[in-house]
Amino acid sequence: MVNVIKGMLIKCDPVMKQLLLHLDETLALGSKFVIANLDDCHLFVSQDVYESLKVRIDELYEKVYYNQTANQKSFD
Repeated sequence: MVNVIKGMLIKCDPVMKQLLLHLDETLALGSKFVIANLDDCHLFVSQDVYESLKVRIDELYEKVYYNQTANQKSFD
C-alpha cells in the first residue's frame, strides 16, 4: 500500500533547519508541519503552512538582523 502526502521540500542551512524544527515542536503555526526530517539540510513539510511559515520567518529575520538603511534614516 502506498501513502501519498502533499508537501514541499525545504533546503536550508542547519541553523534554519533547527529553527524550523523548533517552530514545529512548539506548535508555533498552530500544528505540526514537519512530515519528515531527511538530513542535515532538508525537511519535507506540509504544503498547507507555506504562507504562514514564510510570514513567520520574515518576522524573525526583521527582529534578528541589523538593518543599516533604517538606522541611517532615523539619524537624518
